[in-house]
Amino acid sequence: MPDPSPHGSSSRSRAMLVPCLLLLVVLGLGSRSAVARQVLPGFVTEYAGDTLWATLVYVGILLLWPRLSVGRAAAGALGFSLVIELSQLFHPPWLDALRANPFVALVLGRGFLVSDLFCYAVGVALGVGLDVGLLSRSSRERP
Repeated sequence: MPDPSPHGSSSRSRAMLVPCLLLLVVLGLGSRSAVARQVLPGFVTEYAGDTLWATLVYVGILLLWPRLSVGRAAAGALGFSLVIELSQLFHPPWLDALRANPFVALVLGRGFLVSDLFCYAVGVALGVGLDVGLLSRSSRERP
């Protein structure tokens, strides 16, 4: 059945988004673990966390605005990720004090890396694929 919304997206089920969000958190944190470093290739442990973080941002935006179009959700996730990464170029004492907290550092990061920008693009693309392939489809298939 074609999507009736004006922006090419249907409302996603929050019942699907929440477990997806939790799984992304677990996978992202797990990718940084000592076990992951022993089992997974270095490339994966180096970049998976940032990639999954951007996917998490995409899914988080959908959780807040489930009727948002794929394009707007992707633009929002990329924009948010870019702002966070660019903020890492600035180091006022109050912001560095916040970043010293490991939980805040997971969101705000600590230092600017160009490679993170590529990870964010891949992560948002992964989120779009997840959205188009699973999240939006499951909401269209509901009775």
